[in-house]
Amino acid sequence: MEKIVNDLNLKIAGVAGDGILNAGLMMFAKTVKRAGLYAFASAEYPSLVRGGHNHLNVRVSDKPIISQVYELNLLIALNKESIENHAALLSENGAIIYDADQIKDADTLTQKEKLYPVPLLEFANQAGGRIMKNTVAMGAVFGLVNLDFSLLENSIKTTFAKKSELIVSGNIAAAKLGYDYAKKNYSKFSFALKPTGVDENIFVSGHESVALGAVKAGCKLICAYPMTPATSVMTTLEKFAIDANLVVKQAEDEIAAMNMVIGGNYAGVRTMTTTSGGGFALMVEAFGMGMQMETPAVVVESMRPGPGTGMATRTGQGDLKFLLNNSTDESPRIVVAPGCATDAFELTTHAFNLAEIWQMPVLIVTDKYVGESYSTVKPFDDSKYKIDRGKLVTEVKEDYKRYEITKDGVSPRVIPGVKNGMHTATSYEHDEFSFESEDEDNKIMLTQKRKRKFLNLAKTLPAPELVGDKNAEFVILSWGSTKGPILQAMELLEKEKIKTSFLQIKYISPFPTEEVLKLTKEKKIILIENNETGQLGGILRELSGKEVDYKILKYDGRAFFPSEIQTGIKNIIKNEKEKVQVFSKNKNVAVENFGVK
Repeated sequence: MEKIVNDLNLKIAGVAGDGILNAGLMMFAKTVKRAGLYAFASAEYPSLVRGGHNHLNVRVSDKPIISQVYELNLLIALNKESIENHAALLSENGAIIYDADQIKDADTLTQKEKLYPVPLLEFANQAGGRIMKNTVAMGAVFGLVNLDFSLLENSIKTTFAKKSELIVSGNIAAAKLGYDYAKKNYSKFSFALKPTGVDENIFVSGHESVALGAVKAGCKLICAYPMTPATSVMTTLEKFAIDANLVVKQAEDEIAAMNMVIGGNYAGVRTMTTTSGGGFALMVEAFGMGMQMETPAVVVESMRPGPGTGMATRTGQGDLKFLLNNSTDESPRIVVAPGCATDAFELTTHAFNLAEIWQMPVLIVTDKYVGESYSTVKPFDDSKYKIDRGKLVTEVKEDYKRYEITKDGVSPRVIPGVKNGMHTATSYEHDEFSFESEDEDNKIMLTQKRKRKFLNLAKTLPAPELVGDKNAEFVILSWGSTKGPILQAMELLEKEKIKTSFLQIKYISPFPTEEVLKLTKEKKIILIENNETGQLGGILRELSGKEVDYKILKYDGRAFFPSEIQTGIKNIIKNEKEKVQVFSKNKNVAVENFGVK
């Protein structure tokens, strides 16, 4: 049978400590990237210090990919639980690499012809120790898919470059044992990978892209308290700290971190923080102070399912309305939502400029799926980026009005030390000179000033664009990490001659109401979100009175699979005049008709 070339979905699964990420990301995904192929990797792990079931998916193609898929072609099962949990996901011609000496009853868990036993532990001990079991498994993978061993050997040398020569040689030996065994015994495996010979791309996660964008934007201070899944932004920036002349400060808690961010920006240093929903809840008072002070700030809020501590290591989009409405009174803020690694870089660089030009906080909204998934993308184009500090001035006259009423709502801003620039900066309402004021007319004047600034800002933001068939009857409306699965689902639907278009909202606040209404006019809107209420649809309804026609919603703590969206849209088309529930193979995805009375 002819092999399927350069189209593979692999999962490596086991317990924490089995080296799953090291094997899947460092040895496999990055190696196939160096071979000129594209990879997309996403991990699942429980909220435990050690143990629990962990697994990493790596999808490989010779075409760009930004989404996981449901069906597996190859499972590397490092324990019995991995077969029990994932064998049902295997494609018809898929296979499982496992250790028959450790899992003796594997043939009772799945079809025997799918089992490819490899003596993982025996080979690991021969090479240097049981810790190398994951390396043996990766060697077997390379043998199965017919990739040259030298690619893996070079990857091992890079991965363990800072380790001793004994560790490097031991891992190479372990990988070679697995490689030779698979080549000898399983040559009939249905899938193969073939290098393209071109390696011009980068392999990066969404949160690494945020960190790179912050460095490019001139961020010089990050103050944060660790909180999954946002911590990876801070740890990435720590790696760049010396080269980028950047200070990474782990604060004692989120309250202190937000106050440090306000202070850093007030002093003229581009400063950011990162957190998740529970941490941002603690930041809200200081965040409001920043809006009152009209001080720039950039905050990454990486959502996780809640409420409360919720599901710390899972994904979701349930914080949107909280982020739009936190803090007291009517407080304008900018909210941007990247949907992939490239979006993350571009929106982060823009966020720092927006914060200073408009003198208000900017929230960059991510989640575990977009933040911690890795993808092969083109190098980021930063050639046209210039730092814009807005109305930051170095000279002012006496009687300086820090909050001067201006046509665009933005006042001249100074940092401490500028002659004649002394002013008060507190969380109290104030007059133009910055002095506390509770006068009725003054309150109206300052409220309108902040609103005018917000409205003028809205006119400067890029308008959303319709992707796909612009004449299609159905338009998908969504934001953030659903982007990849939606685009992949659209490709699947296109093969079935079902045409759709996609409207991704990157700039959520200010919301592009007029553009959305224009682009969805006389079309049926399918809202897709990782929350239970369809929060973006609620925002559209609040601002325009327009209802979406359908909602496809998933809120189990996991990201969408493209096949779930594909099935949902097909059912919408088929059952357009009745409410339906759609169940995928292993997830419950609700599809509701809100357009028919």
